[in-house]
Amino acid sequence: MKTSQDQALRQHLLYLLKDGGAHAKFEDVIDIPAELRGKKARDVPYTAWMLLEHMRIAQWDILGFSRDPKHTSPAWPEGYWPKTEAPPSSIAWKNSIESFNRDLKAMVNLVTNPKTDLFAKIPWGDGPTILREVLLVADHNAYHLGALVTLRRLLGAWKE
Repeated sequence: MKTSQDQALRQHLLYLLKDGGAHAKFEDVIDIPAELRGKKARDVPYTAWMLLEHMRIAQWDILGFSRDPKHTSPAWPEGYWPKTEAPPSSIAWKNSIESFNRDLKAMVNLVTNPKTDLFAKIPWGDGPTILREVLLVADHNAYHLGALVTLRRLLGAWKE
């Protein structure tokens, strides 16, 4: 049986992963007009598509590492970014969002599974724990959601 401290920690982690808190929520930020998904703002090196795909790939990689000893990470840095500035189609955009949400749900399931020891070292890693990996996903997602909000503001597509 889990302690009340363990349950509280899990609730805090779920809040970070899903609820946004002081940050914008994924679903509120990602609803970007199709004509702006591959557009750069002046002096900004990325597009919304590039950020979405980077978030999706990084989250997939962290989740894969957390669950599978045979997981292979992409090459750094090129494997963590899309090859194109714009999505090849609206279907690609939709699929990327669905994949991101599916992997986020899987990370949430790791946290909610009472058999997951958040503090145990991942045996195939060099010392990280599931707790660290969950915090890494939450932090990375929040960082890039902020970049998406800034990009949308610069492109005139963000309403306060």
